[in-house]
Amino acid sequence: MRTLRIWLRRMLVMGAILPCASLAAVERVEISERVPFAPGVTFGEFGAYEKIRGTAWFALDPARRANRGIVDLSRAPRDARGHVTFKSEFVLLRPVAGGGNGTLLYDVNNRGGIAILGQVNGHSPAHNDPTTPADAGDGFLMRHGFTLLFSAWTWDVAPPEPGMRPLVFEPPIARGPGGRPITGVVENEFIVPAPAEVATYAGMRGLTYEPATADDPDAVLTERETPDAPRRELPRSQWRFVAPERVGGPGRVTLNGGFQPGRIYALRYVAKDPYVTGAGLAGIRDLLAWFRAHPFAGHRPPPHVVIFGISQSARVIGRMLHDGLDVDEAGRLAFDGAFLEVPGGGGSAGFNSRFAQPTRHPSMLEEHDYPTDAFPFTTTPTRDPRTGQTASRLDHARDRQGRVPKIVMANTSTEYWNRDASLVTTTPDGSADVDAGPTTRVYAFTGAQHYVGRSSVRAPYVNCVSTTDHYLPMRALLLALARWVAGGVPPPPSAVPRIADGTLVTVVDYRSAFPSGIGLAPPAQALAEPRLDFGSAYASTGIPTRVPPGHGPEFGTRVPAPDADGNDRGGVRLIELSVPLGTHTGWNPRAPETGFAWATARFDGSFQPFARTAAERAAAGDPRPSLAERYPTRADYVAQVRAAAARLVEEGFLLPEDVERAVAENVGLYDRLLAHDPADASCRYLHPE
Repeated sequence: MRTLRIWLRRMLVMGAILPCASLAAVERVEISERVPFAPGVTFGEFGAYEKIRGTAWFALDPARRANRGIVDLSRAPRDARGHVTFKSEFVLLRPVAGGGNGTLLYDVNNRGGIAILGQVNGHSPAHNDPTTPADAGDGFLMRHGFTLLFSAWTWDVAPPEPGMRPLVFEPPIARGPGGRPITGVVENEFIVPAPAEVATYAGMRGLTYEPATADDPDAVLTERETPDAPRRELPRSQWRFVAPERVGGPGRVTLNGGFQPGRIYALRYVAKDPYVTGAGLAGIRDLLAWFRAHPFAGHRPPPHVVIFGISQSARVIGRMLHDGLDVDEAGRLAFDGAFLEVPGGGGSAGFNSRFAQPTRHPSMLEEHDYPTDAFPFTTTPTRDPRTGQTASRLDHARDRQGRVPKIVMANTSTEYWNRDASLVTTTPDGSADVDAGPTTRVYAFTGAQHYVGRSSVRAPYVNCVSTTDHYLPMRALLLALARWVAGGVPPPPSAVPRIADGTLVTVVDYRSAFPSGIGLAPPAQALAEPRLDFGSAYASTGIPTRVPPGHGPEFGTRVPAPDADGNDRGGVRLIELSVPLGTHTGWNPRAPETGFAWATARFDGSFQPFARTAAERAAAGDPRPSLAERYPTRADYVAQVRAAAARLVEEGFLLPEDVERAVAENVGLYDRLLAHDPADASCRYLHPE
């Protein structure tokens, strides 16, 4: 006990257990673990790093202006002061010697998992617990001196595998008058990749609200073939609820005769006890506000704060901006800059409504009934011709001095096809381009897919996946954003396909321009997200009264136009497209055995290599010039790759330190293509052994 008391006194002196000022929503922060990170490794000029794990306690006043937009916060239980309280675990990685580069970089976790280390540093930490030298990957973020912060914000994370340490939030529960439970209808949509007797109905790697009544006799299960097809109700006597596969896991159902591919199932029932999901977003806001205002464990507050998110996590940032949850209770920006990586349409919906299911989001095939992206999509005002409303996603994001965070938003071609990314820079009907404004940069990594492709098999899709590496420009743009918020030179100008120059087109025009005879068949449609009607009060209260929602007119989405090789035009011209070895697309059709051959993969694109020689090209009837016709020798190809890399460095989309990696990746694929027998239909050649 004496040792524990000494340790606690030491932590108090160093600022490890701290009260907060009256306006701050974080009441105290406690350290539970403080150990070296990557022991024995020093990261350039910034030296050794340490890991601090702790807990922050929050208290939100529902009456404050900054909190009024948090759905159901006023219905959550309160303490004697009238505040809603909760807590969140956090993990901090920082230089031992000081403040590093002066920027605290917050990574919004993705379904409980740390995301930034996997994509930026090249290695996801084992057990979601960054500890070892291997967990640092190539050390990029540490070599550049960032302090990294992670915390819990969402509840719908399925139970982890043994040893895993996901960051899972326990939000307050909304209650009715007198503390009575709140109930409401919840819909769960699911598909199966193969015939199955039992199916899980929660979202991807997630949880859902379970029935308020066990094995609810009034629950409804429907099936249909496409998102817009009529729903057929399955007799209640033909199916039943079964226990979760693991304790605490998502619920399951079984159907007489089994569930079949090619059908979209929807399970609807009454649930109770909605979480105040928006409190998790406020928790991010207030944790960042606290760290930027308070010394912590011997270090001064960071001068600058940047928030970063990938996919779902990027959409969280989009919702925070839309709802003004980037501004703390004192009217100050919680973060100076925001990096939204592959957010699609940007996330102006979802995450802050009653019975919200954060893990759900629409693709061409799935989950069109869940709010994810909605007007306004752009960071400058646009007018929705259907409603007459004029708005921008930053209308509520300004601090008391009128400032908004500096924003970098980057999508790949897959988000244009499968996540309505074009709406970020066009009018809602897709008829005209819209400028992003002086505090925002928008980029399209054309020819790339949602994540860098790693699969060596085609299934469950038709084509090999796209291997375009957009993680390298992401690294360059992340450093550029950090310089920008510190008062430095802005990042490169926005680079996206545009309607005005013909590089952003309708799917009909895309199909007309796409080359035939190359072994790729473009889809007949892209995702065009509908306007969702959850009831007349939903827009003002976040409380749905119509489930499933009504579907109104679709927004007008477009896709990048293809060139003669089938590669996308416009946007950031990465090496893979400026010195191509084949056709990279943002779409990949689902294999017929999945039952949805008309739809595309949710996250994956396609790659179809050029023929090696003119003779092979002629034999295959491929109109695209062969590798030998484009690059007479290996040295010619290498020289063009190096020239393309130099251009990207000059433009600001590639760091000098990443040039050799970029060259090695592209030349490696060139060598494997020359050694690959075109009769071999596998995708193993895409990746080094």
